[in-house]
Amino acid sequence: MNIRNSPLSYAQNLDIRDIDAIDLAVIHCTELPDLATAREYGEKIHYPGSTTGNSGHYYIDRDGSVHCWVPLERIAHHAGNYNARSVGIELVNRGRWPDWFNSNTQIMTEPYPAAQVESLLGLLSDLRIHLRILRWITGHEDLDQSRIAASDAPGKLVKRKLDPGPEFPWPEVLSSSGLGRLEVHE
Repeated sequence: MNIRNSPLSYAQNLDIRDIDAIDLAVIHCTELPDLATAREYGEKIHYPGSTTGNSGHYYIDRDGSVHCWVPLERIAHHAGNYNARSVGIELVNRGRWPDWFNSNTQIMTEPYPAAQVESLLGLLSDLRIHLRILRWITGHEDLDQSRIAASDAPGKLVKRKLDPGPEFPWPEVLSSSGLGRLEVHE
């Protein structure tokens, strides 16, 4: 598989981990219009006093190109308490962009192109070879089920995370990847 390595500027500041402890792949969608905007967002330092931002390990564009922004031996900030044991895979998809938390834009309708899904399956296959205990897969929406105030109606609550969303082909990915879907009960 052809993977374009282009580490984020702060990748060397992320904590190091043993890749033999990675047992989970977390699927995200960028909820941004394109890969360039996702890169801009990934490069931002979001919290005062921090030297790192939020990012997945791999980004897969709509054309199927795969980009590695954080090496597997580093802990990327993509899924809260699951970061140390997981690899974050971001699929370029508009999601709810540009207003993620507007109560009127909570339906994600952009399909995932065949080239993007094919590359995801290829990446998962490669990861299963290199990560000895990788056996689980889940969506970001499964790990973060919190609700926050809607941007247009503070008295209304919306889900903080919906990705990868209803257009993600879970049946195909589960049957082809050899990974089981991690069940999270909050």
